[in-house]
Amino acid sequence: MVLRLLEQLCHQVQWIGEVVLTHNLAAEPVPAPPGGWPFRFIEVFNTVPAGFGANHNQAFTRCSSEFFCVLNPDIELNDPAIWERLVQRGREDRVGCAYPVLLNPDGSRQENEREAVSPLALLRRHVLKRAQLRADWVSAAFWLVRAVAWRDVGGFDERYFMYCEDTDFCLRLQMAGWKLARADATAVHDASWSSRQFGTHLAWHLTSMMRLWLQPTLRRYISWRMHGA
Repeated sequence: MVLRLLEQLCHQVQWIGEVVLTHNLAAEPVPAPPGGWPFRFIEVFNTVPAGFGANHNQAFTRCSSEFFCVLNPDIELNDPAIWERLVQRGREDRVGCAYPVLLNPDGSRQENEREAVSPLALLRRHVLKRAQLRADWVSAAFWLVRAVAWRDVGGFDERYFMYCEDTDFCLRLQMAGWKLARADATAVHDASWSSRQFGTHLAWHLTSMMRLWLQPTLRRYISWRMHGA
């Protein structure tokens, strides 16, 4: 998946200045294509696995551009206008994070826009089967974040090893006066949905959800919304 994504990025270089690839587990360096990489390519090899947020915060320390992209390796870029539309949306007033519509490999639409993960929201969604009220956060499978907005909120909270760090980020981003904005663009996300299976990923998900509920960010956000955000 990583090689496929890198190949696609090589064909969209007018929008890309630098790519940082983090290997969280032992891996061999990625061979350069014939003629070399058309952008600055940096590989980071972790000696100890780090969390999703920590890896992206580390990658952001190298960012000197207007935007910073969070991009999962299981994303497929089939929309030739995706970067132009993301950048255009990201430059609108007070937009801190622009994102595309994510599709499943079969073409159906993923729910990458979600209501804040409160117990009440989960009850409405999973038990009562009601539609979500609004998009409080967006899956970090594919974001284009304005660099100044990232710095403003301090990036990801690294206490979340995996899962819910994107929820926490989006809530803090909006409370800081920035907006989430969907672009008129699509990308395919071949998600593994590991957290829906028993094992380590499910444990990480549950631990992160409990942290989100116990930390003040979610409570502050709900109060902020209630008082006319």
